[in-house]
Parts: sequence; structure tokens; C-alpha cells
Amino acid sequence: MNAKPLSPIGIARPDILRVDAYDHAAWDPTLERLHANELPWRSSEDVSEAGLNRYPEPQPRDLVEQLARLYEQPASNVLVTRGSDEAIDLLTRAFCRAGVDQVLICPPTFGMYAVAARIQGAGVLRVPLDAARGFHYDLPAVLAKCAPTVKLVYVCSPNNPTGNLIPEETIVRLTEALTGRALVVVDEAYIEFAGVPSSARLLPRHPWLVVLRTLSKAYGLAGARCGTVLAHADVIALLRRIVEPYNLAQLSVEAVLRALRPKNRAITDERVALIQRERAVLTAALCRSSAVIRVWPSAANFLLVEFTSPQVAFDRACAAGLLVRDVRRHPDLARALRITVGTPEQNRRLISALCMGET
Repeated sequence: MNAKPLSPIGIARPDILRVDAYDHAAWDPTLERLHANELPWRSSEDVSEAGLNRYPEPQPRDLVEQLARLYEQPASNVLVTRGSDEAIDLLTRAFCRAGVDQVLICPPTFGMYAVAARIQGAGVLRVPLDAARGFHYDLPAVLAKCAPTVKLVYVCSPNNPTGNLIPEETIVRLTEALTGRALVVVDEAYIEFAGVPSSARLLPRHPWLVVLRTLSKAYGLAGARCGTVLAHADVIALLRRIVEPYNLAQLSVEAVLRALRPKNRAITDERVALIQRERAVLTAALCRSSAVIRVWPSAANFLLVEFTSPQVAFDRACAAGLLVRDVRRHPDLARALRITVGTPEQNRRLISALCMGET
């Protein structure tokens, strides 16, 4: 019997382990730059602090340190990516051999896990969430499906599009069962809205766990494209070998650093609290509507809502100038729409449109 690898990179693609990282231009801000073939003048429209005529610093030290403090991790456990999408792509390329390895997902869930696997040529195994039990995560079924070729098991918590949390106990049991076999990747894009601790606090005891975070949702920086991989230092070092050398745009880096200032973080906290209150208001109003079959409990900044006539509901929202997400393509969501919690004014307008003619 083969011994289980001690480090999670023991199951990485052997050819990736042999890859030498791109040798980007050395970074020394104390010297004037004549080494990277850049234009020495700024564009006339350049309002950045550092100058867009210069390549941005690869994995900027200030940004990595700020995110490490935000997520309460050592900097060696942090990789900054273009949103969670790049993180998912990097993990897939690092750990999955085309035509051999697989990822495991629990639909309905975020679509990029399967897309990244298909692009890499990896297989996709599916263990559906149990809709009859509130989209319960079926741990025994997941473990039974985890063949030796499964390298990544994705857990989206809160899950998109259902909005439910996966209990921390389930994540711990899953990680312990798969240690030495597969990485458990917990996607926490919406965790700020859930009011519970991040699974990242488990990392010191569970090196085969990976946690994905993003500033796209709670911090209002979807357009800046800033995500973070939190993982064992060996995993981060491996991903650094294959990440694009200048993957973060300078304007995005500067926007994120401003957003992480204490006064702006306080504003983020206030807005998260407002979204949580409005989520409750929207839930209560929709539950009273005869047009609504069910509003699923949500720990995220959106609601999954089943309608008696989802097309009518979709059309009414559009007529009110509001676009909601049609998720009816999923087998268990044939009557469902996903509705993002908006401003109080938007939510009132949506309630009025969807509950038309009701008191």
C-alpha cells in the first residue's frame, strides 16, 4: 500500500512540480526602472498612484500583508488572484491531469468549478445536494464517490445559488477523511453575510484544506477582481509558480488597499448589516405572497425563491427595471429565481412588482 503524502502538493501534477516560475523583472522601488522595457512617461489620462506605464508588482507585498491581516493568516498562506475564478483555474491546473483526474462538486452550485475542470480536460463528478432536506450536503455520498482520481472536492458555503451554509463539522469531517487523498476547497465568497467564522481558522490543523475568499461581494469590488487563496504554504508556493506574473492590475491593487483602510472597512460592516436586515425584510414580504411557493433560508446576500409562475415573476421584475437571475436550468430549481438583495428602494420596488395586487 502506498503511503499517503505528508504535504498536499504530493498529489499535484508531477509536471507542474517541475515547472520553473517565470523570471519576471526584479522589483526594487529604490531604483529608476530601465530594465522592463516600459515607456518612461505616463499616459496623459493616468491617475494612478504608481503609474500605469509601469508593470505592477507581482503579488504586491502591501496587498498580501493587508489581506493576511484581514483573513488572520500568515502571509505565506496567502495568494492574491483575479477573483475566485483565477484561484479555481490555478488549483485545477496544478492538481488535475487532463484525461485522468477529477473534481467533485455538489450541484446546484457555482458553475466555474465544472467549467475550469472541463477546460483542463479533467472529469467532473457530481453528488447533488439533497433538496428535500434543505439542500443538505450529503457527506457519506460524497465520500463514497471520491475515487483515487478525485483531486479537488469543492464546498461552496454559503452555497450559490441555494444560499445555505455547510456546517463546519461537515467540512472538518470531509477534510479529515480526504487528508492524503484530495484537497477540500471551501469557497466562502458570501461568508461575510452569514455571521459565522471562516473555515480558514481550521487551516493550522488541516493542511489539506483550501479556503477561497473574495472582495467582490461584501466589499463591493467585483470590478476590481481581487480574490484570495488561503492554504498551506506549500500549496501557495506551488500556485505562485504558475500564476501569471502580473495578474493584478495596478488600479485594482490601489482600489483594494483603499478599501481595506479602517474607515472603509467600517463602511463595509455597516453595509453588510444593512443587507442582512433587508434580506429579512425581503424574505418576510415574499413569504406572504400567493405567487411564492417557497423562499429558501439564506446566509448570503441573495434569496432563492420558488414561484408558482417563475416566468411571470421574472417578467414583472424586468418591467420594474430590475434583473433577477433565472436558475431554472438546474433540475431541482425548475420554478426558482435567484434574487440579489438590493438597496431598500430596490427591494421595495421588487416587492411591489412581484406581489402586484396583493395587500
